[in-house]
Amino acid sequence: MAQGYAAPGAEAGSQPGAAGLSGRLLIFAGRFEGSVLNKQKNIIRFALVTGILLMLLKFGAFLLTNSNAILTDAMESIVNVVASGFAFYSIHLAARPKDQNHPYGHGKVEFFSVFLEGGLIFIAGVLILGKACYNIFFPEEVGNLLEGIGLVAFTGVVNYVLGTYMVRQSRLLNSLTLQADGKHLQTDAYSTAGLLIGLSVMYLTGLAWIDIALSMGLGLYILWSGYKLLRKSIGGLMDESDVKLVEQIAAILQKNRGDAWIDVHNLRVQRYGHELHVDCHITLPNYYDLNQVHDEVSAVDALVNRHLHADTELFVHADPCLPACCHYCRMKNCPIRSEPQQKDVVWDKKIISKNEKHF
Repeated sequence: MAQGYAAPGAEAGSQPGAAGLSGRLLIFAGRFEGSVLNKQKNIIRFALVTGILLMLLKFGAFLLTNSNAILTDAMESIVNVVASGFAFYSIHLAARPKDQNHPYGHGKVEFFSVFLEGGLIFIAGVLILGKACYNIFFPEEVGNLLEGIGLVAFTGVVNYVLGTYMVRQSRLLNSLTLQADGKHLQTDAYSTAGLLIGLSVMYLTGLAWIDIALSMGLGLYILWSGYKLLRKSIGGLMDESDVKLVEQIAAILQKNRGDAWIDVHNLRVQRYGHELHVDCHITLPNYYDLNQVHDEVSAVDALVNRHLHADTELFVHADPCLPACCHYCRMKNCPIRSEPQQKDVVWDKKIISKNEKHF
Protein backbone atom coordinates (compact mmCIF):
# COMPACT_ATOMS: atom_id res chain seq x y z
CA MET A 1 0.00 0.00 0.00
CA ALA A 2 1.28 3.44 -0.84
CA GLN A 3 1.51 5.92 1.97
CA GLY A 4 1.73 9.71 2.23
CA TYR A 5 3.72 11.35 4.98
CA ALA A 6 3.98 14.90 6.24
CA ALA A 7 4.57 16.58 9.56
CA PRO A 8 2.95 14.58 12.40
CA GLY A 9 -0.80 15.07 12.41
CA ALA A 10 -4.02 13.17 12.87
CA GLU A 11 -3.74 9.51 11.96
CA ALA A 12 -6.28 8.00 9.59
CA GLY A 13 -6.61 5.03 11.92
CA SER A 14 -8.05 7.24 14.65
CA GLN A 15 -11.35 7.49 12.79
CA PRO A 16 -14.10 4.99 13.66
CA GLY A 17 -13.91 1.85 11.57
CA ALA A 18 -10.67 2.94 9.88
CA ALA A 19 -8.63 0.11 11.40
CA GLY A 20 -10.95 -2.55 9.97
CA LEU A 21 -10.99 -0.88 6.54
CA SER A 22 -7.20 -0.50 6.58
CA GLY A 23 -6.80 -4.18 7.44
CA ARG A 24 -9.08 -5.26 4.59
CA LEU A 25 -7.21 -3.02 2.16
CA LEU A 26 -3.88 -4.47 3.26
CA ILE A 27 -5.16 -8.02 2.74
CA PHE A 28 -6.48 -7.10 -0.71
CA ALA A 29 -3.20 -5.39 -1.64
CA GLY A 30 -1.21 -8.43 -0.48
CA ARG A 31 -3.33 -10.80 -2.57
CA PHE A 32 -3.10 -8.52 -5.61
CA GLU A 33 0.66 -8.18 -5.29
CA GLY A 34 1.03 -11.94 -4.91
CA SER A 35 -1.01 -12.61 -8.05
CA VAL A 36 1.09 -10.10 -10.01
CA LEU A 37 4.35 -11.70 -8.91
CA ASN A 38 3.06 -15.19 -9.66
CA LYS A 39 2.10 -14.07 -13.16
CA GLN A 40 5.59 -12.61 -13.68
CA LYS A 41 7.15 -15.89 -12.55
CA ASN A 42 4.95 -17.94 -14.88
CA ILE A 43 5.87 -15.75 -17.86
CA ILE A 44 9.60 -15.97 -17.11
CA ARG A 45 9.35 -19.73 -16.55
CA PHE A 46 7.67 -20.19 -19.93
CA ALA A 47 10.29 -17.95 -21.58
CA LEU A 48 13.07 -20.04 -20.03
CA VAL A 49 11.71 -23.34 -21.33
CA THR A 50 11.04 -21.84 -24.76
CA GLY A 51 14.54 -20.35 -24.86
CA ILE A 52 16.15 -23.73 -24.21
CA LEU A 53 14.17 -25.39 -27.02
CA LEU A 54 14.95 -22.58 -29.49
CA MET A 55 18.64 -22.67 -28.55
CA LEU A 56 18.78 -26.39 -29.37
CA LEU A 57 17.07 -25.73 -32.72
CA LYS A 58 19.56 -23.00 -33.63
CA PHE A 59 22.57 -25.13 -32.77
CA GLY A 60 20.98 -27.90 -34.81
CA ALA A 61 20.74 -25.48 -37.72
CA PHE A 62 24.43 -24.58 -37.29
CA LEU A 63 25.52 -28.21 -37.27
CA LEU A 64 23.43 -28.75 -40.39
CA THR A 65 24.80 -25.78 -42.33
CA ASN A 66 28.16 -24.93 -40.71
CA SER A 67 27.14 -21.26 -41.13
CA ASN A 68 29.05 -18.73 -39.06
CA ALA A 69 26.05 -16.37 -39.13
CA ILE A 70 23.72 -19.05 -37.77
CA LEU A 71 26.27 -19.83 -35.06
CA THR A 72 26.07 -16.13 -34.15
CA ASP A 73 22.32 -16.44 -33.63
CA ALA A 74 22.76 -19.67 -31.64
CA MET A 75 25.33 -18.12 -29.30
CA GLU A 76 22.95 -15.28 -28.51
CA SER A 77 20.36 -17.90 -27.55
CA ILE A 78 22.68 -19.08 -24.77
CA VAL A 79 22.41 -15.56 -23.39
CA ASN A 80 18.61 -15.77 -23.61
CA VAL A 81 18.55 -18.92 -21.51
CA VAL A 82 20.98 -17.67 -18.84
CA ALA A 83 19.26 -14.28 -18.65
CA SER A 84 15.79 -15.83 -18.31
CA GLY A 85 17.07 -18.06 -15.51
CA PHE A 86 18.46 -15.12 -13.57
CA ALA A 87 15.34 -13.08 -14.33
CA PHE A 88 13.23 -15.79 -12.69
CA TYR A 89 15.44 -15.70 -9.60
CA SER A 90 15.39 -11.88 -9.47
CA ILE A 91 11.57 -11.78 -9.57
CA HIS A 92 11.48 -14.41 -6.80
CA LEU A 93 13.86 -12.32 -4.70
CA ALA A 94 12.05 -9.06 -5.48
CA ALA A 95 8.84 -10.64 -4.13
CA ARG A 96 10.31 -10.95 -0.64
CA PRO A 97 8.76 -8.48 1.82
CA LYS A 98 10.59 -5.50 3.26
CA ASP A 99 12.73 -6.22 6.29
CA GLN A 100 15.03 -4.37 8.67
CA ASN A 101 18.02 -4.67 6.34
CA HIS A 102 16.00 -3.80 3.21
CA PRO A 103 13.48 -1.12 4.25
CA TYR A 104 12.66 -0.38 0.60
CA GLY A 105 12.25 -4.03 -0.32
CA HIS A 106 14.35 -6.21 -2.63
CA GLY A 107 13.16 -4.81 -5.95
CA LYS A 108 16.53 -3.35 -6.96
CA VAL A 109 17.70 -6.88 -7.75
CA GLU A 110 15.90 -6.41 -11.07
CA PHE A 111 18.59 -3.93 -12.08
CA PHE A 112 21.21 -6.61 -11.39
CA SER A 113 19.22 -8.93 -13.64
CA VAL A 114 19.27 -6.34 -16.42
CA PHE A 115 23.00 -5.75 -15.82
CA LEU A 116 23.76 -9.47 -16.13
CA GLU A 117 21.70 -9.75 -19.29
CA GLY A 118 23.35 -6.71 -20.85
CA GLY A 119 26.81 -7.96 -19.87
CA LEU A 120 26.20 -11.39 -21.37
CA ILE A 121 24.87 -9.86 -24.58
CA PHE A 122 27.96 -7.62 -24.79
CA ILE A 123 30.31 -10.57 -24.26
CA ALA A 124 28.41 -12.59 -26.88
CA GLY A 125 28.86 -9.71 -29.34
CA VAL A 126 32.62 -9.66 -28.74
CA LEU A 127 32.90 -13.45 -29.25
CA ILE A 128 30.79 -13.27 -32.41
CA LEU A 129 32.99 -10.56 -33.90
CA GLY A 130 36.09 -12.56 -32.98
CA LYS A 131 34.74 -15.68 -34.72
CA ALA A 132 33.84 -13.65 -37.82
CA CYS A 133 37.32 -12.14 -38.00
CA TYR A 134 38.84 -15.62 -37.64
CA ASN A 135 36.75 -16.92 -40.56
CA ILE A 136 38.02 -14.12 -42.80
CA PHE A 137 41.41 -15.83 -42.77
CA PHE A 138 40.19 -19.38 -42.28
CA PRO A 139 36.88 -19.69 -44.18
CA GLU A 140 34.60 -22.70 -43.71
CA GLU A 141 32.31 -24.26 -46.33
CA VAL A 142 28.58 -23.68 -45.85
CA GLY A 143 25.89 -26.16 -46.91
CA ASN A 144 22.21 -27.19 -46.46
CA LEU A 145 21.24 -23.52 -46.33
CA LEU A 146 17.58 -24.00 -47.21
CA GLU A 147 16.96 -26.35 -44.27
CA GLY A 148 18.90 -24.04 -41.94
CA ILE A 149 16.88 -21.02 -43.10
CA GLY A 150 13.64 -22.84 -42.26
CA LEU A 151 14.74 -23.69 -38.72
CA VAL A 152 16.06 -20.19 -38.03
CA ALA A 153 12.87 -18.58 -39.41
CA PHE A 154 10.75 -20.62 -37.01
CA THR A 155 12.84 -19.55 -34.00
CA GLY A 156 12.63 -15.90 -35.08
CA VAL A 157 8.83 -15.92 -35.24
CA VAL A 158 8.55 -17.57 -31.81
CA ASN A 159 11.00 -15.09 -30.25
CA TYR A 160 9.16 -12.07 -31.68
CA VAL A 161 5.73 -13.24 -30.52
CA LEU A 162 7.00 -14.13 -27.05
CA GLY A 163 9.07 -10.93 -26.72
CA THR A 164 6.13 -8.71 -27.74
CA TYR A 165 3.88 -10.46 -25.21
CA MET A 166 6.46 -9.98 -22.43
CA VAL A 167 6.92 -6.27 -23.20
CA ARG A 168 3.15 -5.71 -23.09
CA GLN A 169 2.85 -7.62 -19.82
CA SER A 170 5.79 -5.65 -18.36
CA ARG A 171 3.75 -2.45 -18.76
CA LEU A 172 0.70 -3.98 -17.09
CA LEU A 173 2.73 -5.58 -14.27
CA ASN A 174 5.28 -2.72 -14.01
CA SER A 175 8.21 -5.16 -14.25
CA LEU A 176 11.62 -3.98 -15.46
CA THR A 177 12.84 -7.59 -15.67
CA LEU A 178 10.02 -8.64 -18.00
CA GLN A 179 10.64 -5.56 -20.12
CA ALA A 180 14.38 -6.26 -20.44
CA ASP A 181 13.85 -9.93 -21.25
CA GLY A 182 11.08 -9.14 -23.75
CA LYS A 183 13.13 -6.42 -25.46
CA HIS A 184 16.01 -8.87 -25.70
CA LEU A 185 13.82 -11.47 -27.41
CA GLN A 186 12.52 -8.83 -29.82
CA THR A 187 16.09 -7.80 -30.57
CA ASP A 188 16.94 -11.43 -31.21
CA ALA A 189 13.99 -11.67 -33.62
CA TYR A 190 15.07 -8.54 -35.51
CA SER A 191 18.62 -9.84 -35.85
CA THR A 192 17.20 -13.19 -37.02
CA ALA A 193 15.18 -11.37 -39.70
CA GLY A 194 18.34 -9.66 -40.96
CA LEU A 195 20.13 -13.00 -40.84
CA LEU A 196 17.41 -14.65 -42.92
CA ILE A 197 17.60 -11.96 -45.60
CA GLY A 198 21.35 -12.36 -45.83
CA LEU A 199 21.22 -16.15 -45.90
CA SER A 200 18.57 -16.03 -48.63
CA VAL A 201 20.78 -13.75 -50.75
CA MET A 202 23.70 -16.06 -50.07
CA TYR A 203 21.62 -19.08 -51.10
CA LEU A 204 20.55 -17.42 -54.36
CA THR A 205 23.94 -15.96 -55.32
CA GLY A 206 26.37 -18.48 -53.83
CA LEU A 207 28.57 -15.68 -52.43
CA ALA A 208 30.29 -17.19 -49.36
CA TRP A 209 31.60 -13.86 -47.99
CA ILE A 210 28.02 -12.82 -47.14
CA ASP A 211 28.08 -15.27 -44.22
CA ILE A 212 31.04 -13.47 -42.61
CA ALA A 213 29.63 -10.01 -43.35
CA LEU A 214 26.32 -10.99 -41.75
CA SER A 215 28.07 -12.32 -38.68
CA MET A 216 30.07 -9.10 -38.22
CA GLY A 217 26.99 -6.90 -38.71
CA LEU A 218 24.96 -8.90 -36.20
CA GLY A 219 27.86 -8.87 -33.77
CA LEU A 220 27.98 -5.06 -33.84
CA TYR A 221 24.21 -4.87 -33.40
CA ILE A 222 24.36 -7.22 -30.42
CA LEU A 223 27.16 -5.15 -28.87
CA TRP A 224 24.99 -2.03 -29.11
CA SER A 225 22.01 -3.83 -27.57
CA GLY A 226 24.15 -5.03 -24.66
CA TYR A 227 25.50 -1.53 -24.09
CA LYS A 228 22.00 -0.04 -23.88
CA LEU A 229 20.92 -2.61 -21.27
CA LEU A 230 24.09 -2.01 -19.25
CA ARG A 231 23.48 1.73 -19.39
CA LYS A 232 19.88 1.28 -18.19
CA SER A 233 20.84 -0.99 -15.29
CA ILE A 234 23.69 1.23 -14.07
CA GLY A 235 21.40 4.26 -14.21
CA GLY A 236 18.85 2.42 -12.05
CA LEU A 237 21.44 1.24 -9.53
CA MET A 238 22.79 4.80 -9.29
CA ASP A 239 19.23 6.12 -8.74
CA GLU A 240 19.32 8.10 -11.94
CA SER A 241 16.21 10.24 -12.38
CA ASP A 242 13.50 8.60 -14.46
CA VAL A 243 12.56 11.55 -16.66
CA LYS A 244 9.45 9.89 -18.11
CA LEU A 245 8.04 9.06 -14.68
CA VAL A 246 8.71 12.57 -13.34
CA GLU A 247 7.00 13.99 -16.43
CA GLN A 248 4.03 11.68 -15.92
CA ILE A 249 3.64 12.65 -12.25
CA ALA A 250 3.95 16.34 -13.13
CA ALA A 251 1.13 15.97 -15.68
CA ILE A 252 -1.09 14.21 -13.11
CA LEU A 253 -0.54 16.92 -10.50
CA GLN A 254 -0.97 19.77 -12.99
CA LYS A 255 -4.25 18.42 -14.33
CA ASN A 256 -5.76 17.73 -10.90
CA ARG A 257 -4.07 20.31 -8.67
CA GLY A 258 -5.93 21.72 -5.71
CA ASP A 259 -6.00 25.42 -4.92
CA ALA A 260 -4.27 24.83 -1.57
CA TRP A 261 -1.31 23.18 -3.33
CA ILE A 262 0.64 26.37 -3.89
CA ASP A 263 3.61 24.59 -5.41
CA VAL A 264 5.31 21.18 -5.59
CA HIS A 265 9.08 21.01 -5.82
CA ASN A 266 12.11 18.77 -5.22
CA LEU A 267 10.17 15.78 -6.59
CA ARG A 268 12.24 12.61 -7.00
CA VAL A 269 11.31 9.10 -8.11
CA GLN A 270 13.10 5.84 -7.30
CA ARG A 271 12.15 2.45 -8.70
CA TYR A 272 12.41 -0.69 -6.56
CA GLY A 273 11.22 -3.54 -8.76
CA HIS A 274 7.48 -3.10 -9.36
CA GLU A 275 7.25 -0.42 -6.67
CA LEU A 276 7.90 3.31 -6.98
CA HIS A 277 9.03 5.61 -4.19
CA VAL A 278 8.28 9.29 -4.66
CA ASP A 279 9.34 12.08 -2.36
CA CYS A 280 8.64 15.77 -2.79
CA HIS A 281 7.94 19.07 -1.03
CA ILE A 282 4.51 20.69 -1.21
CA THR A 283 3.86 24.30 -0.20
CA LEU A 284 0.59 24.81 1.69
CA PRO A 285 -1.01 27.87 3.36
CA ASN A 286 0.93 28.63 6.52
CA TYR A 287 -2.25 29.04 8.58
CA TYR A 288 -3.33 25.40 8.06
CA ASP A 289 -3.35 23.22 11.17
CA LEU A 290 -1.91 19.69 11.21
CA ASN A 291 -5.24 18.07 10.39
CA GLN A 292 -5.62 20.19 7.26
CA VAL A 293 -2.01 19.50 6.25
CA HIS A 294 -2.58 15.79 6.72
CA ASP A 295 -5.71 15.89 4.56
CA GLU A 296 -3.97 17.73 1.70
CA VAL A 297 -0.99 15.36 1.75
CA SER A 298 -3.35 12.37 1.73
CA ALA A 299 -5.17 13.88 -1.25
CA VAL A 300 -1.89 14.14 -3.19
CA ASP A 301 -1.06 10.54 -2.25
CA ALA A 302 -4.46 9.23 -3.40
CA LEU A 303 -4.31 11.24 -6.64
CA VAL A 304 -0.91 9.91 -7.69
CA ASN A 305 -1.77 6.32 -6.82
CA ARG A 306 -5.09 6.52 -8.64
CA HIS A 307 -3.56 7.72 -11.93
CA LEU A 308 -0.03 6.27 -11.98
CA HIS A 309 -1.07 2.58 -12.23
CA ALA A 310 1.84 1.41 -10.06
CA ASP A 311 2.44 0.56 -6.40
CA THR A 312 3.61 3.98 -5.26
CA GLU A 313 4.79 5.09 -1.83
CA LEU A 314 4.89 8.85 -1.28
CA PHE A 315 6.95 10.75 1.28
CA VAL A 316 5.73 14.33 1.30
CA HIS A 317 7.36 17.20 3.19
CA ALA A 318 4.97 20.10 3.84
CA ASP A 319 6.35 23.66 3.56
CA PRO A 320 4.55 26.81 4.80
CA CYS A 321 3.87 29.49 2.20
CA LEU A 322 5.74 32.82 2.18
CA PRO A 323 4.58 36.29 1.07
CA ALA A 324 6.60 35.82 -2.14
CA CYS A 325 4.26 32.93 -3.10
CA CYS A 326 1.19 35.19 -3.31
CA HIS A 327 1.68 36.28 -6.92
CA TYR A 328 1.23 32.70 -8.21
CA CYS A 329 -0.98 31.28 -5.43
CA ARG A 330 -4.44 30.04 -6.51
CA MET A 331 -5.90 30.08 -2.99
CA LYS A 332 -9.25 31.89 -2.95
CA ASN A 333 -10.30 34.10 -0.04
CA CYS A 334 -6.87 33.87 1.54
CA PRO A 335 -6.85 35.87 4.81
CA ILE A 336 -3.12 36.70 4.63
CA ARG A 337 -2.65 37.44 0.89
CA SER A 338 -0.21 40.32 0.36
CA GLU A 339 -0.90 40.76 -3.37
CA PRO A 340 -3.33 39.32 -5.96
CA GLN A 341 -2.40 36.37 -8.14
CA GLN A 342 -0.40 37.63 -11.12
CA LYS A 343 0.42 34.38 -12.98
CA ASP A 344 -0.30 30.68 -13.08
CA VAL A 345 2.81 28.48 -12.96
CA VAL A 346 2.51 25.35 -15.12
CA TRP A 347 3.96 22.32 -13.36
CA ASP A 348 6.25 20.35 -15.65
CA LYS A 349 9.11 17.93 -15.06
CA LYS A 350 11.67 20.76 -14.95
CA ILE A 351 9.98 23.03 -12.43
CA ILE A 352 8.80 20.34 -9.96
CA SER A 353 12.27 18.72 -9.94
CA LYS A 354 14.00 21.90 -8.69
CA ASN A 355 14.67 22.14 -4.98
CA GLU A 356 13.10 25.58 -4.65
CA LYS A 357 9.71 27.27 -4.56
CA HIS A 358 8.38 28.69 -7.81
CA PHE A 359 9.08 32.35 -7.12
